[in-house]
Amino acid sequence: MSPRAGLDQTAVIESAALLVDEEGIEQLSLGRLAERLGIKKPSLYNHVAGLPGLKRNLAVYCLREVLARFSRAAIGKSGADAIIAFADAYRSYAREHPGRYALTLQAPDPTDQELVEISTQTVDVARALLAPYKLEEEETIHAIRSLRSIVHGFVSLEAAGGFGMPINLDASFHWLLTTFTSTLERIS
Repeated sequence: MSPRAGLDQTAVIESAALLVDEEGIEQLSLGRLAERLGIKKPSLYNHVAGLPGLKRNLAVYCLREVLARFSRAAIGKSGADAIIAFADAYRSYAREHPGRYALTLQAPDPTDQELVEISTQTVDVARALLAPYKLEEEETIHAIRSLRSIVHGFVSLEAAGGFGMPINLDASFHWLLTTFTSTLERIS
């Protein structure tokens, strides 16, 4: 069976990205995606290596989006301003693309060189943001994990409706980040 005209791997992945954002990662299936694309399920095999291949390609797509967004957010900024811009971009991506965001959470398979490379580049952006604080290597890893946990925890609670008090969420998020950056300044 020949591929449908105008349908390529990029179009398949982009459609899958929209599907997971609209319906959740648990709804991603080859049948559901084929239906969305208006094709028969076997036609997808011209573009992806089954559901595992689709999920892997979708993870690459999402990680590339995240890397580009994080990198753009931090350009021209340093110190606390860079960290806050990075965290705002992180939170914004998670809020705008919940399904895609879910695909960025797991550490990459160490045998998948492309996923490892993109993940490493993303960590390197965070590492560069932390460079002005002159942390030791282990402290840098702790700080990267802390920042990721801060943003993920906040985003998760926000998405679940966990913040019911009538205080501005952006203000709370920035207060938390300012507390984090103040701690970095104190320990560096």
